[in-house]
Amino acid sequence: MGNRRLAEEVSESVTVTNRGGRSPFVLLCDHASNALPAEFGTLGLAAPDLDRHIAWDPGAAPVASRMAEALDAELISSRVSRLVIDCNRPLDAPDLIPAVSETTAIPGNQALSASARARRVALAYDPYHAAIDDVVSRRLAAGQETMVVSVHSFTPVYNGVSRPWHIGIIHDADRRLAAPLIEALSALRGVTVGVNEPYSPADRVYFTLERHARSRGLPCAMIEIRNDEISAPAGQRKWADLLSGLLAQSASEARVPAGQGLSHRVGSDAQTGE
Repeated sequence: MGNRRLAEEVSESVTVTNRGGRSPFVLLCDHASNALPAEFGTLGLAAPDLDRHIAWDPGAAPVASRMAEALDAELISSRVSRLVIDCNRPLDAPDLIPAVSETTAIPGNQALSASARARRVALAYDPYHAAIDDVVSRRLAAGQETMVVSVHSFTPVYNGVSRPWHIGIIHDADRRLAAPLIEALSALRGVTVGVNEPYSPADRVYFTLERHARSRGLPCAMIEIRNDEISAPAGQRKWADLLSGLLAQSASEARVPAGQGLSHRVGSDAQTGE
């Protein structure tokens, strides 16, 4: 693994890293940041709440960044907390701007006017999706092979229930990329793999991939890493290096026609809030 610094294009709400990367992979990090633009203050929350999973996916951004370097992949990351607006939700989703996240009320998100909601869409949501669309459209226009992977993290315990998985791979009916990745991870000793766990597309967590990959017929998968595994740099390096290697191996298998590969459940009983 090298230590070169990948070029970044940074705006108020989105970062594009390694534009023009030669890998077939485009990486996404929907919940990379817990940053709140100054106009929102703290949304009425105490500082410790902004470090919790309700505000972002802890550990996901450094893992995705290291993967982008290892794979020579393009990476698009949101720079605004999911508490301002969740970029991995359709615009009509009830939790697009959560008034309550898990069990925590968000004072600054209560009874928002239509203009206040529109401001958040224009500030963070539209630029993030426009950046993804720009990258993917440019690659396809150039005939560059493209597979899309989103990187997330999840909490070890949710509503008092422990989650045994170290990592989860989320997919829908297209298993071209997910199937070889699941197979390789499942072969590793000491790694418990969730298949459409702790979330599934039925939980409305697959939106970004549906919008930018599935709509174009591109292989895609969502990676969820338990956040205690990637709370420190050593764990972040471990999982980034492991996943980079497995994705590189899986790329050739992902080129088989859609619909082939392993058959796995798409559940509907997981909790939201990825």
